[in-house]
Amino acid sequence: MTGQTIAVCLAPANRKRRALRASLLGLLMGAASTFPYRDAVAQDNGASQSKGAVYKASAGHGVDAAAQENLVISASRRIFKFAKAQHQPDSATRLSAQDILRKGIVSIRQLQTLAPNVTIQSMMGTASTNFWIRGIGFNDYTQNNTSSVLTYVDDVAFPYSTMSNGMLFDLQDVEIDPGPTGTSHGLNDTGGEVNIRTANPTDVWHAGVSEDIASYARNRVQGYVSGPITDKLAFRIAVQNLEGGGYQWSPANHTHLGDANETALRAKLRWRPDEKTEIMLSGHWVQDDSQVVTGRPILNFLASQSLPSLGYQEANWDLRPGFAHLVGRSADMKPSEHNTFWGAEINASRDLDFAVLRSISAFETEREGEYTDQDGTVSATGDQYRNVVANAFSQELRLSSHEQNRLQWQVGMTYTRSRMSQQFFNDFTDYVPLRGYYSETSFRQNQQAFNQYAHLSYRLAHRVTIFGGISHEADDRQLLGMRTVHFGVNDLGFANSGAAANQFSGTLGIQWQALDQLQLYYKMSKGFKPGGFSANNTILQQQLQPFKPESVLSYEVGFKSDPIRDVLRLNGAAFYYDYHGQQAISNYLVPDYGPVGMYVNIPKSYIWGVEFNAELHPLKHLFIRQNLGYERGQYQIFQALNTSATNAYFAAHQSWLGIYTNYAGTDSGIPKLTLSDCLESQKLA
Repeated sequence: MTGQTIAVCLAPANRKRRALRASLLGLLMGAASTFPYRDAVAQDNGASQSKGAVYKASAGHGVDAAAQENLVISASRRIFKFAKAQHQPDSATRLSAQDILRKGIVSIRQLQTLAPNVTIQSMMGTASTNFWIRGIGFNDYTQNNTSSVLTYVDDVAFPYSTMSNGMLFDLQDVEIDPGPTGTSHGLNDTGGEVNIRTANPTDVWHAGVSEDIASYARNRVQGYVSGPITDKLAFRIAVQNLEGGGYQWSPANHTHLGDANETALRAKLRWRPDEKTEIMLSGHWVQDDSQVVTGRPILNFLASQSLPSLGYQEANWDLRPGFAHLVGRSADMKPSEHNTFWGAEINASRDLDFAVLRSISAFETEREGEYTDQDGTVSATGDQYRNVVANAFSQELRLSSHEQNRLQWQVGMTYTRSRMSQQFFNDFTDYVPLRGYYSETSFRQNQQAFNQYAHLSYRLAHRVTIFGGISHEADDRQLLGMRTVHFGVNDLGFANSGAAANQFSGTLGIQWQALDQLQLYYKMSKGFKPGGFSANNTILQQQLQPFKPESVLSYEVGFKSDPIRDVLRLNGAAFYYDYHGQQAISNYLVPDYGPVGMYVNIPKSYIWGVEFNAELHPLKHLFIRQNLGYERGQYQIFQALNTSATNAYFAAHQSWLGIYTNYAGTDSGIPKLTLSDCLESQKLA
């Protein structure tokens, strides 16, 4: 389907974005009118474009002229995409490249507006991204731990969320898959996955340029060119530039804040030496010099500092010349990023007749320079500059049966190795009488993980399928050379720390294709995520005690249906999570210093919820899409430092006393209701 689209989409109420988008889509150059099936989108999206085709066998190609006849091959048009996925026992949200483009999605964080029970947020306005699916996620405050929701780009797992920044362009599709994963590919996690698949090279020439403009002078330009080099070799090059969009105003600095300044490039080279082999070499580069959004202060515990009154779109910051000199940046720098990401991947597959062997090799890098004003005031009480240098190597081998077999199986293994070096500075010169100095914290971190997995499914009689999978993952990591310098006060060194995990995960379920257009399923899964370290502003060795792995036992029942083909699609699921060792950010009270952020394990909690998505095509050019999610979570066993009460005690007595609260029976604070609607008028070709 092609043509022009007018869309009005309503995002969830708790995720407002005040942007009026005017898409200038098209400017397509040299697009071929027809192309071979294998060069179309590889995923079956159920949107067949051809009403029918007629092919004639001609003399001179081994066919007698008298025997020539017309061969008619017809294919029905399917209005709704991803028809094949309607027969898979999952509750994933699948989005085509056209869906994402038409809805003006420019960053991975905006995907939350298109899926139920999904929250994707920037960490304090920075390039680091926190993911939550069905209430399970990780607040990566120190930017050195693996998320509970992994991001995959072209089947490559990105261990640190920042590495995936700037990758959402020139897409094939995106899949948001909730629940424990790791038994069929990649690595284990507890919350789910965000799978980004980018567009591949084509066997015929294609090229295109598009631009879309939004409020606050936000502008995005994308372009690509794709085509054959030889009959066995093809390439694709794509580029994106994103600028503007800053909506914050600083009354103190009399300037705006939040403009994007990001450029990304991706190149792919595909080689098919024979009918059974394909090798894809790809590389990408992202330069991100965007400004970050600064928070508004709402609570003040320093009697020496006043709390400013700011409007919804107002924010303040201040960079002292001495601090700028210390970190080696210009004194007129705004809160911003100075990040470079690049990586390369080799994805090879070979049909062995009895199965398909696939190898995925990748190397990803991150160089980050990030300035944030974390107190949101002109006072030097929470200014931070962070340097991060990291890389990750991964290798996956996967052997899979052919899809037409009654017994489907998949076995494989994934190895990943990462190295990280961090150095972050804080300006506490106005944080008096408690601190009043500059500080520097630095460390190195080594990590490696090895996951082995197997997954089986078998089609029984009466359209019933049973399936199950198991995985074993070993993870070890070390925090090395931790050092904190309080300039002019002291220099603190700490012993190295290590963490290791070794656990099994699994899934088991049953699927029933009750009708051609109705599928029912039930599955239970056990998920696992390794532990890590609180690499924060460190004063005591106790802060470096590693937090433990978390695990979740998931129960899910769901259905997928097309009650009226090409008119109504309705899918739904209900789930219950028995959560153990939940990893969460809390606080540790350092004597004579105050509370400092630290990761802890919540012994026991639970989450339950429901979600629905509907697609309606009542008229020829009218499409209506609706997502609805509702979830509740509660702590069952959890006791932690009450930061508010502890700070209040200090304000009254000028001495620190840890006050702890039992939070058993307390709501976990996850978003209760997510609701998104989209009304589109689309002209079908």
